[in-house]
Amino acid sequence: MTLPATDGIWEKLQALLTYDATSPLIFSSGLFLFLFAGFLLVYSAFRRAPMARIVYVVLFSLYFYYKSSGIYFLLLIFAATSDFLIARGIFRTQSQRVRRWLVALSVAVNLGMLGYFKYTNFLIDISNQLFGQGFLQFQNIFLPVGISFFVFQSMSYTIDVYRGQLKPLSNWMDYLFYLSFFPQLVAGPIVRARDFIPQIRQNPIRITREMFGTGVFLILTGLFKKAIISDYISLNFVDRVFDEPLLYSGFECLMGIYGYALQIYCDFSGYSDMAIGIALLLGFRFPKNFDAPYKSATITEFWRRWHISLSSWLRDYLYISLGGNRKGRLRTYWNLLLTMLLGGLWHGAAVRFILWGGLHGVALALHKLWMSLVPGAKVSGSQMHWWSRAAGIVVTFNLVCFGWLMFRAESMQTVSLMLHQIFENFNAPMIPQVVTGYAAVFALIAAGYLLHLMPGRVDAMARSVVINAPLVLQVVMAAAMIWCVMQIKSSDIQPFIYFQF
Repeated sequence: MTLPATDGIWEKLQALLTYDATSPLIFSSGLFLFLFAGFLLVYSAFRRAPMARIVYVVLFSLYFYYKSSGIYFLLLIFAATSDFLIARGIFRTQSQRVRRWLVALSVAVNLGMLGYFKYTNFLIDISNQLFGQGFLQFQNIFLPVGISFFVFQSMSYTIDVYRGQLKPLSNWMDYLFYLSFFPQLVAGPIVRARDFIPQIRQNPIRITREMFGTGVFLILTGLFKKAIISDYISLNFVDRVFDEPLLYSGFECLMGIYGYALQIYCDFSGYSDMAIGIALLLGFRFPKNFDAPYKSATITEFWRRWHISLSSWLRDYLYISLGGNRKGRLRTYWNLLLTMLLGGLWHGAAVRFILWGGLHGVALALHKLWMSLVPGAKVSGSQMHWWSRAAGIVVTFNLVCFGWLMFRAESMQTVSLMLHQIFENFNAPMIPQVVTGYAAVFALIAAGYLLHLMPGRVDAMARSVVINAPLVLQVVMAAAMIWCVMQIKSSDIQPFIYFQF
């Protein structure tokens, strides 16, 4: 009997398991599903062994981050060590002055890392524009995946300790567990230390039927959003329109913007769903990160529903620190604008992100002014008459979409060209032909928005069906979803949009 050839097997396995810059590890990849299945088998053995479980999860999390960013997993260890020691120093000292210097040191270290990796070339570009090209040379700097997320998480820990809202951990491994926990590591949600740390040493780890079923449901919905809706409409329509807007009619450009609004929502909320679902399968609860944001009837309501972990972080650690609404009306508006400008800059080192943040800052300030001047003005749609809510949803959605146009376009010239096509070359007679030509794309866009706008009770009913289904049926549902993903997905796995942030 001839044994099968093994030449090259080890080389292929090594290539598969080592870092590949062209293929970072993401939840929707086959490799992650394989690794996670193996991880779960061993994880269950540590149900009543907290320290062993912590070490095991930390090692897997560091490997997960290594597969996403290579040697830069050491940066994660450095951040964890730095803020662990600083937080203990803040807690032990009685001097308010020293405490302020220590929390400032934590902020400086974290923002220093973020600034170097994310904004160095942006500042070089600005300097060259001011002082002439060649004044400074651009640097070949790798942006570690998810650095914006774990930096914000780490800062929230030291700030909470400084404010007296949290006692520091006594075990470094516990803090490394919190900062590196792989479900939320590379793209959020931003989990607060005071919400997560009490869960670390639960003994035994408890995963109820409700937690398991909800986890399966969220993973399935996340896969559907990300790998079926977002990836498909991006590759087959949205990217094409934004790349060459002059080749498309105004109607197609408008649909490209609406398509991108759905794409970024499905991409990011899909990832968040999977992260929350995976955490539930491990016995940990994350806060909700999205709450049907396109149902918002005001811009204020939108930011209470969109990327909730970031918006609440900006509110608690930036807006309130600037004075919030405690120092007069004009100062409140300025604080809102500055918070959103910095929030835009957090998303990316480019003028378009700053403009996007500025747009939302101005809109939030104007809405607050409107509520102060108009009797009966409401913060959210749930407080409005149905007709007022419907009008508010339409206005808010289109305002948000205008912001997405600046967010997605590679340059302001692209923004100008797309607006020109919409207002000067709409070409309404071509609409039936366009819809027919992109039938699958428009069907997915329509389905995505219809599912998004359905009442919350429909989602609750679907969730209940999955939670109460037998384990065998849950496995069948998961297999069916994976099969659908394999049938529809492109040959290349599309990275999550928020990887760049």
